[in-house]
Amino acid sequence: MFEKQGQHYLLLIVLLLGVYFLATGDVLSGQLWGISTQTWLWIAIATPVLHQIVVVFLWRAELYHHRMTEWFGDKAFPIYKVIFTILFVGRPVTLILLGISNANTLNLNPVISYSIAIILFIPFAYTMYSVAHYFGMDRAYGIDHFEPSIYKNETFVKQGMFKYTNNAMYKFGFLGLWAIGFVFLSKAVLLAAAFNQLYIWVHFYFTELPDIRHIYGGQSKESV
Repeated sequence: MFEKQGQHYLLLIVLLLGVYFLATGDVLSGQLWGISTQTWLWIAIATPVLHQIVVVFLWRAELYHHRMTEWFGDKAFPIYKVIFTILFVGRPVTLILLGISNANTLNLNPVISYSIAIILFIPFAYTMYSVAHYFGMDRAYGIDHFEPSIYKNETFVKQGMFKYTNNAMYKFGFLGLWAIGFVFLSKAVLLAAAFNQLYIWVHFYFTELPDIRHIYGGQSKESV
């Protein structure tokens, strides 16, 4: 249940300290609805932290102890999906609000900044298409934690963006968050996007990868 979670929380503390020390100057300038950029920044940081901690708890509670099924029966996975979706959508929403609060703090020509945003958005969009079309949304949510006996014999997807990399979701799926920073020319959003990008890899190595090895056994090497 708590395998490698000590490493998870240690690295989370390191990342939070990194944000704390880098959040200076223009990163904290601005406000939205009377709320300071500093507050919006920490809301944007707290959202992925809450998201990933909740996912760890619910995934592992179901995978190792079947708690979600005990609590909610056949509705366990749909309820989990609702919780996941709310927290997942919260990531870009809080970054957009942060971007409005901290807009135009990045000293970069808007044409260049918008061009970078478009360049980042293209692989992000294709990754999202690949997840929906080839990988399957339920599998992206983590249905294999709820039905491991069914999914343990499934092969790893090798189509779309997954043809080029086994872990397209984490390598390219978070580029959309970086794009938000360049759209708003916001230093604070770029800092929060960097946190999201690094923290999802903490999730992968210390939660998802051990779970993949537990569910898929010998196939797990394909996921790295």
